[in-house]
Amino acid sequence: MTAFTVTPIGHLETPWPTPADCPRNGRQPDPAPECRAVVAEEYRAGLPGLEGFSHLILLYWMDRAPPPALVFTPPFDGAPRGVFATRAPFRPNPVALSVVRFHGFAAPGVLRVTNLDCASGTPLLDIKPYLPTTDAEPGASMGWLAPHATRRPG
Repeated sequence: MTAFTVTPIGHLETPWPTPADCPRNGRQPDPAPECRAVVAEEYRAGLPGLEGFSHLILLYWMDRAPPPALVFTPPFDGAPRGVFATRAPFRPNPVALSVVRFHGFAAPGVLRVTNLDCASGTPLLDIKPYLPTTDAEPGASMGWLAPHATRRPG
C-alpha cells in the first residue's frame, strides 16, 4: 500500500485534556458540554453555508490513540472482535467520526458544537453537513452490538 499525507484543517477544543478523560460516546455527558472546532485561517473560506444546519459530521485524527490492535475483547462483551467491527480508538488509521449538534459560530472560524468525545487539541480533518435523508439508514442493523445498544458503546 502507498502511504499518503493528511493535512489537518484545524483542531478541536473540549473539556477533556487526555483521551482517558473522554466519554466513551459524545452523547454520554448529560448535559453535553459545549466544545469548539477551530478551523485554521487558510480553510475558513470553506465555512460559508454551514448556517442553518443543525448537525455536522466532524472527521478527526485520534493522534493520542493507543497502538493498533486488530483483535481485542471489548470491556462490555466477552468475545474477541475485529477492530473494524468496533468503534474502538486503537485502529491502523486512527480516523474518528462524530455527528455533532452545531450551535453556530463563537468567532470567525470557531464552531460551537456538542456531542463530541475527543481530547482537546485533537487534529480536525474535515467538516461535512449531516443530512438525515442521506446519512441515516432506517433499516440498519447493529450486528453483535445490538444487545448492548442501551449502553451506547464507543
